[in-house]
Amino acid sequence: MINYTDILREHNLKATPQRLAIANTLYTNGHITIDSLYEVMVEKFNAISLATIYKNINLMLENSFIKEVKLPNAKSVYELTQAPHSHLVCTKCSAIEDITIDLNSIIDTVTKTSSFKVDSTNLVLSGICKKCSNN
Repeated sequence: MINYTDILREHNLKATPQRLAIANTLYTNGHITIDSLYEVMVEKFNAISLATIYKNINLMLENSFIKEVKLPNAKSVYELTQAPHSHLVCTKCSAIEDITIDLNSIIDTVTKTSSFKVDSTNLVLSGICKKCSNN
């Protein structure tokens, strides 16, 4: 298990027991909705409120400790900030997988064919995972 105390402090966040538990839960699960995170957290901190979860998630987002992944036709999931990557989402089982794709050629095409300046990319590809395609 990773000790997130120093990492939280590097992101200008106090290392509270709740934030450490959120970080460890994100590390363990990879991607998680706020509702699922709340279910995990209430087992560890029986008096924790959903408002506290939202408050901590928003602070972690503002300080770039975590990222929000917006999924088509589903609730957003959250993940620890890491190297740029895209996501594969299974339309049958809702599994989410990270994938590294070089988006530079797409950005170059956009830059050459429009006056739009791309400052961030979020690519989510939907389809059927290997496990579901074998069933």
